[in-house]
Amino acid sequence: MIQRYSSSELKNILVDTLTIFWGEWLDLRARIAQIAATGLISPLIYIFAFGLGLGSTIDRSIEPSAGENYLQFILPGMVALSSMTISFGGTTFSICGDRLFTQTFEELLLLPVHPLALHLGKMLAGILRGVMTAASVILVAILFTGKIGSFLNPLFLSLLILNCAVFAGLGVIVGLKVKSLESVGLYNNFLIVPMSFLGGTFFDPSNLPGLLKVVVYCLPLTYTSIGLRAAAYLPLSQFPWYSIPILLIFAIALAWLGAYQFSHQQE
Repeated sequence: MIQRYSSSELKNILVDTLTIFWGEWLDLRARIAQIAATGLISPLIYIFAFGLGLGSTIDRSIEPSAGENYLQFILPGMVALSSMTISFGGTTFSICGDRLFTQTFEELLLLPVHPLALHLGKMLAGILRGVMTAASVILVAILFTGKIGSFLNPLFLSLLILNCAVFAGLGVIVGLKVKSLESVGLYNNFLIVPMSFLGGTFFDPSNLPGLLKVVVYCLPLTYTSIGLRAAAYLPLSQFPWYSIPILLIFAIALAWLGAYQFSHQQE
């Protein structure tokens, strides 16, 4: 009897999640090109400045742990970086816009929808934003390397989606908590920007000294960066399989926190 009820509830949550996501998609579909291009500028700057500029100097002194040169080494990190930025920022600003400007968020809270479905629906929209932007960076990476299979394989894409899920989930929670757009900038400056440089996008975390290595391995972007790099260039025997359950745990924990926040949200 309990199992039957649980299955019915899960089905209702799934239906409600897709309903919330569909509402988000109706808004996103008119801005696909804009969303895909939004997170492309910073990775392109990093690719030209670090990969092509600094990379030629680095290649003469050290051999990268993955990829044939430093440019190839950082390209998976750029995919991780762009998907993180847009999944988090797009989700946060979407919820803030509904809460602080259009004043439509109260109507959403009044819907007879499970709080977890509210979180998952918003998170799926954030995943879509991140994947669309990451697709642009992947295209750039393929043009620079010619390695189509490296960036379009199931393992690489699975890690990309997990990364988007983690930061879209974080974006939902931040979007529910902030009181102004200035607060969003604060979270971005003290959380997303440091993670962009410390999350293994430009270096191999295994080469860091002890204390700094502990800090870096506490960041979810680190597991995405090393996982995407291994999925792109290394054989399966060298893939860090631990990165998948760790990112999954982050995503599940954030989903639980997001559902809790939705169930207690008051506007």
